[in-house]
Amino acid sequence: MIELTSITKSYKVGQDTLDVLKGISLTINEGEFVAIMGPSGSGKSTLMNVIGCLDNPTSGTYLLGDEDISTYKDEMLARVRNLSIGFVFQQFQLLPRLTALKNVELPMVYAGYKKKEREERAKQALEKVGLAERVNHLPNELSGGQKQRVAIARSIVNNPKIILADEPTGALDSKTSITIMEQFTQLNLEGTTVILVTHEQEVADYAKRIITVRDGIILSDVERRREV
Repeated sequence: MIELTSITKSYKVGQDTLDVLKGISLTINEGEFVAIMGPSGSGKSTLMNVIGCLDNPTSGTYLLGDEDISTYKDEMLARVRNLSIGFVFQQFQLLPRLTALKNVELPMVYAGYKKKEREERAKQALEKVGLAERVNHLPNELSGGQKQRVAIARSIVNNPKIILADEPTGALDSKTSITIMEQFTQLNLEGTTVILVTHEQEVADYAKRIITVRDGIILSDVERRREV
């Protein structure tokens, strides 16, 4: 499903060039649950941005299914993001003046769904994450865990093949983190490919495969038996 070959990513910093990714080659198959780990500055978030079509690599090839994403311009990348990838971020990224329902509807607005179908699918997604009674609540009326579950509902509402989660439990307490990780585990059991970026071992332990990145290269890539 995902095949990266010799991916590099560099940035200009004044007169200098900062090499963040240094020839990453990686394959992630459909239905996998992968954790990408590494310390701050390791390149793990940049790698996630490339996988999530939020940024183009400087060089190398990125195949997503049959599509060569590394050649796409911004508009085409936006289409891929909207239809194929769901995102969950550490700080939830909910619009404060929209209800939970309207926040979940947003990806479908960009995808061109009609209002009635948007509402029905958003309600189903919120019900799936246990928030059927919170559809009309604003973000400031929800707990941190509930906000993250709204974000998960938003990420799955277009039935994406992939969910990318960047430090999804970083703003949550331990008990709530377990609930959120169980949600990702269930989505993976239902067939969704889940890729999460984390620096927390207890979060990575939910994954079936742990990729460790350091100094822009893959240090280790370990298949494991999930102990949940």
